[in-house]
Amino acid sequence: MDFLKKLKILPRWIIAALDCIILLQSAFFGYLVRFNFELDIVEENGAFVGSLTFMLGGAMVMLNTKSYEGIVRHTGFRDGSIIFKTIMINFALFIVFNLLNEQFLTLPYLIPTSVLIIASLSSLFLLVFYRLVVKESFLYIKNGIPNKDLKIGVIFGAGEAGIIAQDVIKRDNKSDFHTIAFLDDDSKKEGKHIDGKRIYKGLGDLQRLASENGVTELIIAVRDLSIERKREIIDECLRVNVHVRIIPPINQWIDGGLNPGAIREVKIEDLLGRDQISLDNPKIEETLYGKVVMVTGAAGSIGSELCRQIIHYRPKLLILVDQAESPLYDIEQGLKDFGIFTPFKVILSDVRDRRKMKGIFRTYNPQVVFHAAAYKHVPMMENYPEESIRCNVLGTKNLADLSVLHNVEKFVLVSTDKAVNPTNVMGATKRAAEMYVQSLNEFLDNNHRNPHTKFITTRFGNVLGSNGSVIPLFKNQILKGGPITVTHPDITRYFMTIPEACHLVLEAGVMGNGGEIYVFDMGSPIKIVDLAMKMIQLSGKKFDEEIKIVYSGLRDGEKLYEELLNDSETVKITHHPKIKIAAVPHSSYHKIEGQIDLFHDMIEKGTENDLVSHLKNIVPEFISNSSRFEVLDRMN
Repeated sequence: MDFLKKLKILPRWIIAALDCIILLQSAFFGYLVRFNFELDIVEENGAFVGSLTFMLGGAMVMLNTKSYEGIVRHTGFRDGSIIFKTIMINFALFIVFNLLNEQFLTLPYLIPTSVLIIASLSSLFLLVFYRLVVKESFLYIKNGIPNKDLKIGVIFGAGEAGIIAQDVIKRDNKSDFHTIAFLDDDSKKEGKHIDGKRIYKGLGDLQRLASENGVTELIIAVRDLSIERKREIIDECLRVNVHVRIIPPINQWIDGGLNPGAIREVKIEDLLGRDQISLDNPKIEETLYGKVVMVTGAAGSIGSELCRQIIHYRPKLLILVDQAESPLYDIEQGLKDFGIFTPFKVILSDVRDRRKMKGIFRTYNPQVVFHAAAYKHVPMMENYPEESIRCNVLGTKNLADLSVLHNVEKFVLVSTDKAVNPTNVMGATKRAAEMYVQSLNEFLDNNHRNPHTKFITTRFGNVLGSNGSVIPLFKNQILKGGPITVTHPDITRYFMTIPEACHLVLEAGVMGNGGEIYVFDMGSPIKIVDLAMKMIQLSGKKFDEEIKIVYSGLRDGEKLYEELLNDSETVKITHHPKIKIAAVPHSSYHKIEGQIDLFHDMIEKGTENDLVSHLKNIVPEFISNSSRFEVLDRMN
């Protein structure tokens, strides 16, 4: 038994020998049937010579068709067709020989036609049958007898993807998944069987299967499943305490075949309350093709995804600017592995350094700038307001001014929903950056007739999996056995995926005419505590038994909920129902430019209270929350 477990593939000579033995026995069986099992008559008709001849003829044909080269434990329809072809050729050759012998020779028939028919049919059956027996035996020996450690599961999806998933699981000797049933939304499949497993309709029987049959696992294997249905399936699995996994989109495995490692855990992104919005605008290529495109913050989660998407539109040159050495190196290597021959230049530099930025603009003359560089960690920036002002405000002003001087066609600022009614330094600095580029665009519109730089802003919420997102934090806390820390039981946030956010930024760069702030319909806000509970369940742990949630209190500058618009802002619709333009009050360019320029002297001579107080003058709606800077609001 141990030898068979270690034996992965039967040698070809064993397969060929077994096939020859079956041909020999099938021919002799044909003689016995033909002559009513009367051994004397069988012997008189040359059964032994005829059987040996049939076997030798079949062996010669096998050398041509290579029917013995198939791996027996993976026997399928193609192997069966090759065996059928082998038997038919062998049968045809003996029939032709018998006809020639009847016309031109006087030799007795080597093998009667009736014997040939019986021998061919029986050998075809036995050759295929023994392969299937060996295949199933290998599967049984490798998987062993079901034991208490085996995970009893069902597959949701009785279509092609579900069948392939079941086949992959069966073949994997390391798999601990034992399928007992299929589930499918198609009522026409209800009651039928796949691989001996019954198909049940929808999710109605999942709880019963879990309680009566011990089902603890479910694999989602459906092509083009809507996010709403996927969410329903996952929610039901979580409700009945069934661990759920999913196969990747078919375009990710159809060429190379599905493998056991590709069946992945459900990600929290799979639980988004809406379908991801993909903005497929052919004008994006028109805007970026053949242009010099610059991305700041190119090593960050948003900036790096922007670069990966932009490079597909074949710009003349893609410039990646960031001050983070290791992440910048990683994105450089990643773009090289893309296999896309678009030239790109990686530059290690800081947007706060005007001299270096000026050198980049002078050397490469970018035509489109995506400004994603920013400090964005709220508590960190609350502790270091000077750094937030240097990067988010003065760094943005550096790039905006240089873009005008070097005739950049479009400048797209990546902002945040924390800029709306900001309660922290980070959000206020992003709002100040929005105000500056908007006022600069309005100033250029009013005072310059020639085409000038168009300044466009995109504003969206948290991105799942980004640097600083709660998702990586929760994952690490779960891996360590908990607890998960949530700041407040009522805290909510909007979420979107990184690709969605970058689609929005690219779309804004195309559709913007200058001065707009684009906001995104992000669906309903999600309670962070609900997110944490679902992540615990998706990890296979039990909430409050294995992983607990503790509340740490609001962090400095944090608020319970985020907004995409403040009270004085309204929205205008665009060609896309999920994208709107915020109609915000405009600021005087000369006034805000002077206010921002004052930061240079204040950074050298003032205190952090002076800096934050001045920031509050620029952004009047900035009211600190859970912060030491609340005292400044009481002083006004």
